[in-house]
Amino acid sequence: MRFKDKIAIVTGGGRDIGKSVSQALAREGAKVVINYRSNREEAAHTLAQIEAEGGTAILHQADVSKAEDVAGLIAASIAAFGEGIDYLVNLAGGMVARKTLAEMDEAFFDHVMDLNLKSAFLVTKAALPHFAKGSAIVNVASLAGRDGGGPGASVYATSKGALMTLTRGWAKELGPQGIRVNAVCPGLIGTSFHDTFSKPGGRAATAGNTPLRREGHPDEVAGAIAFLLSEEAAFLTGVNLDINGGLSFS
Repeated sequence: MRFKDKIAIVTGGGRDIGKSVSQALAREGAKVVINYRSNREEAAHTLAQIEAEGGTAILHQADVSKAEDVAGLIAASIAAFGEGIDYLVNLAGGMVARKTLAEMDEAFFDHVMDLNLKSAFLVTKAALPHFAKGSAIVNVASLAGRDGGGPGASVYATSKGALMTLTRGWAKELGPQGIRVNAVCPGLIGTSFHDTFSKPGGRAATAGNTPLRREGHPDEVAGAIAFLLSEEAAFLTGVNLDINGGLSFS
């Protein structure tokens, strides 16, 4: 019960990696605010599973790329669990579509950057006054942020690379306040993201080229995030932790 009575906000916490994170934190005693944007059914299923295991959580719908929605998310956490926020996992985001430079327009560029980068900025800034010494943030970046991503993913990769840089900058800025900031950089994880954006043949080839010869599981990312939030990682900040089965080394 590493997180007993701690309060955690997980953006994009209703499905895939977010679902695993929400469940992992709740299992260890955290009170979890599960943010979702549009898929209430999946988020509600995550909540039901947490409650069936004796955990505590609430759902809150918000588009975290919008400041007014973010304010509502923080207010919902305070209303449900009290003033403090101990942990924040910035996971909400997405690729939207694969587009080459020639295919994309300004609106597409802005949309992807808002989903993956601006959202983390808005939620972290809004949560900051409610953090106490010992709080921790984990941003969810990507292997794409290191290697530029696959075909048509340049803007997505750029947003994730910028999030990795924000992680380092915030670690320096917030460290003197006793707030740690780290990130994880997943590679090929078996989620609906790759069901949507990765071709089966290429996905199988990537898994085959991974030293561990498989895709990762969302629970494996959640375990790393839980570690980075925990006191076991009390002297880690500014880390961008690769979770890719050895596919790429930083």
